Amino acid sequence: MPTSSHEAGDSLPSVSASSIVASAVCGYHLLKIVSYSRTKEVPNGKSIESSPFQLGGRTWHLRYYPNGNKKGDTDYISVFLVLDDAVTEAEAVKAQAKFSLLDQQGNPVPSYTERTTTNNYAVNKTWGYDRFIKRDELEESEHLKDDSFTIKVDITVLGLFHGQVTPSIVVPPSDLHQHLGDLLSSKAGADVEFLVGGETFSAHRYVLAARSPVFKAEFFGSMEESTTKNAIRIDDMEAQVFSALLTFMYTDTLPDMKQEEEYHMAQHLLVAADMYDLGRLKLICEDKLSNHIDRSSMAAMVTLAEQHHCHGLKKACLVFLSSSANLNALIESEGLEFLTKHCPGLLKDLLLSKVVAC
Repeated sequence: MPTSSHEAGDSLPSVSASSIVASAVCGYHLLKIVSYSRTKEVPNGKSIESSPFQLGGRTWHLRYYPNGNKKGDTDYISVFLVLDDAVTEAEAVKAQAKFSLLDQQGNPVPSYTERTTTNNYAVNKTWGYDRFIKRDELEESEHLKDDSFTIKVDITVLGLFHGQVTPSIVVPPSDLHQHLGDLLSSKAGADVEFLVGGETFSAHRYVLAARSPVFKAEFFGSMEESTTKNAIRIDDMEAQVFSALLTFMYTDTLPDMKQEEEYHMAQHLLVAADMYDLGRLKLICEDKLSNHIDRSSMAAMVTLAEQHHCHGLKKACLVFLSSSANLNALIESEGLEFLTKHCPGLLKDLLLSKVVAC
């Protein structure tokens, strides 16, 4: 009997794919040197260690040599990446590091950015730069401000090559935030209006209630208001701040803004986030403001941290004020009464830290 090919022709072809992948984990660590002038008292060949941090399943830290690592490098700052885990040469961790001096906007300075080759990290093996930057060049630059500067170290930890099955159907990432953003901008189905800074904003009660416990109580709880027809008036808030607040509540992201607008917007959004109990937005604002602490903004930062219970921002303020020069500058500009009246908690923590340091 002849063989029939009917069944073979009707069957679907088997589809599969695979790839060879070199696994890698990327991350970075920010090393902020506060009270730089005091660190220069550390002699040549002696280092100051950063706090340990985790990356790629390993523990690392940075070594900062204010007067150089070797005898011939006394005019330079040296910086090295160190693997804390006790691994042998045979078990060495392969990693690549990029060391960058940051400007006052938090961007790497190209002329002071160095990238290592891929190196093996093991016991007694560190990699970095003996002559990362000359001290006099740093001191004459605008990158040293209020006796502090920041070094960013980008690290890529490399793993072994391995085979990996590639799915034949590629599932796109979630686009829920885009759909909710479109819902906000289109105003389709909006059932509540807000009057803020002379502008009217339309929104959806269920979205706001899902994001904010305050709105949930206002719309559906014991403090429910009769807002079916009348717009809810919000005073003491700018229209652009409320617009950014709505954008975050619908999309979990902030709208694009110019760098010079970030500082102003972050202050007002922090207050709004605290008002409506938006914890993640509050932390985002604290993080942005922590990168803008200097003598000109210090009074505003400590006031915000104290009034709105911002533990991260408060900690950053304490680190900045641990420098006597910065503390004296604040007292000279605002007076000691400012701290005792507006920031008693921060003043107490600051005095305790000074006592412990002594």
